[in-house]
Amino acid sequence: MSLATSVRHRVDPAPLTALVAVGDLLCIGLFVFGGAAAGHGFDPVGQFGRVAQTYLTFALGWGVVALAGGLYTVAARRTLKTTLVRTVPAWVGAAAVAQALRATPLFPGNAALSFYLVSVGVGLALLVPWRVAVAVLTE
Repeated sequence: MSLATSVRHRVDPAPLTALVAVGDLLCIGLFVFGGAAAGHGFDPVGQFGRVAQTYLTFALGWGVVALAGGLYTVAARRTLKTTLVRTVPAWVGAAAVAQALRATPLFPGNAALSFYLVSVGVGLALLVPWRVAVAVLTE
C-alpha cells in the first residue's frame, strides 16, 4: 500500500475535516504561545523563531500521531466516547514525539519530563473540549 493510499484511509476529504485540523493546530498554538508568554515569561513575538520551532515540534508530533490514529475520519468524532478514546492517547503520543524532537539539535529546548507532563495536561485541556464540541455538534 502506498503512503497516499494509507493517508486516504485515515483522512476524510471534507470541509469539516479541514476545520477540525485547523482547530487542532490553533489549540496547539494557544498552548505553545500562551506557555511561552505566561510560563516562561518571555515575549513570544520577540522570540518568534524559538516559539515557532517549539510549535513545530508539537504540530509535527500531532500530525504524525493523529494521522496514524485516524483522528481525521468521521469515525473518530462519531461519538463522545470515541472522541475521548482517540484524542487523549493521541495527544499523549504527540507530546512524546515533540519531546523526542526537542532532544535533537534541530530544535531548541530539551526533553524534560516536567515539560512533557505539563504539555500533556495543558494540551488535553485545550484539545479535548474542542474535539468534544466537534463530536457533539456533528452527531
